[in-house]
Amino acid sequence: MNDSSWGAPTGAGYWGPPVQGPSQGASPAGPAYEQHAVEETRPMPIVPEMPDVPAGGRDQDDDRGAARPSGPLFRDESPSGSRDEPSRGTHDEQPRESTQHEPPRGTQHETQHQTQHQTPYVTPHEAQHESRQEPMPSAAQPAPAPPKKSAGRDLGAAIGVGVGLGAVIVASLFIVKAVFIGVVAVAVVVGLWELTSRLEERKGIKAPLVPLAVGGAAMVVAGYVRGTEGAWVAMALTALAVLVWRMTEPPEGYLRDVTAGVFAAFYVPFLATFVALMLAADDGPQRVLTFLLLTVVSDTGAYAIGWRFGKHKLAPRISPGKTREGLVGAVTFAMAAGALCMQFLIEDGVWWQGLLLGLAVAASATLGDLGESMIKRDLGIKDMGTLLPGHGGIMDRLDSLLPTAPVVWLLLVIFVGAG
Repeated sequence: MNDSSWGAPTGAGYWGPPVQGPSQGASPAGPAYEQHAVEETRPMPIVPEMPDVPAGGRDQDDDRGAARPSGPLFRDESPSGSRDEPSRGTHDEQPRESTQHEPPRGTQHETQHQTQHQTPYVTPHEAQHESRQEPMPSAAQPAPAPPKKSAGRDLGAAIGVGVGLGAVIVASLFIVKAVFIGVVAVAVVVGLWELTSRLEERKGIKAPLVPLAVGGAAMVVAGYVRGTEGAWVAMALTALAVLVWRMTEPPEGYLRDVTAGVFAAFYVPFLATFVALMLAADDGPQRVLTFLLLTVVSDTGAYAIGWRFGKHKLAPRISPGKTREGLVGAVTFAMAAGALCMQFLIEDGVWWQGLLLGLAVAASATLGDLGESMIKRDLGIKDMGTLLPGHGGIMDRLDSLLPTAPVVWLLLVIFVGAG
């Protein structure tokens, strides 16, 4: 092995004392890359001994000295990289193994390994394969089709439940009036249970259910038996029962609970009592049927027209699904149904009265739906219950019926009398 295999002779740029021979562990300055990188790089040629270069003389490759993994390999290089620094060695000095600025061999290997990982070698075949996988820019594609509108509920279940409830109501209405009163009383009690349960779950309001349920059922029966006077008396007694019942518990939240209880008594059973008042007339079944048909037709028209043509929101902060087009559909359908019902179902009724009745039903049904939507939005729920598949709870079906009942009762009394 000749001296050139240990690196270039000590030349310009060597600052330390001459070393007489290679010491153990010194790294040769031969090829600057490890064996595993032979296939990717050319071995560095052995630098022959060169004549002395005048002080300050430099090579054009001097700027690339920082990229070499080891110390100075050319005798005209200086460790500091300065062009004006004079040469500090001679050609006759012994070959050196390393300098104090040369990093250890392990550091060189790590630096080379990191550099190789940062810039991995890519064969021409791999580069061609990657270029083929790049997506080519294509012409402007047509915009995707807008999603189809959805009803938001199980329409089949909703229709089935609606038809079943309608059959029960109509059968009880025209067979025995007392059975229909029982159906109304049961619906009132279930509605009160749903409302008070949601109030307690979502707001911590404990409206007493027992006096509400008993007083609500009594209110419906009193309205059918004793008329409006019986309904008002039952309402007053129910409110008093709520106040007394709540006294059995601590006073914290008393005002809040009894206020909710009185509101529930008015909202559910008292408004439902007007259905019993209509049934008490001689043509009571026809009046109740007119009331039910107009409310259902109004809701159906609002749903059908709003779902198909609805674009302008009616009350987005209360019920985002309701549209102005749906309201027009509700009014149109209800007025047409009102004219037919007043002409053919109600004794002494005329078609133009039905137009007014239908308009009033559409307005009250919409306001009732928005009112319960306001309650549900305040409670942070979508439905009042899950008793009726496709509909929600009983209160979700009574929302438009309850405020419409006193409107229909009053207009029928004005048009054709109390009966």
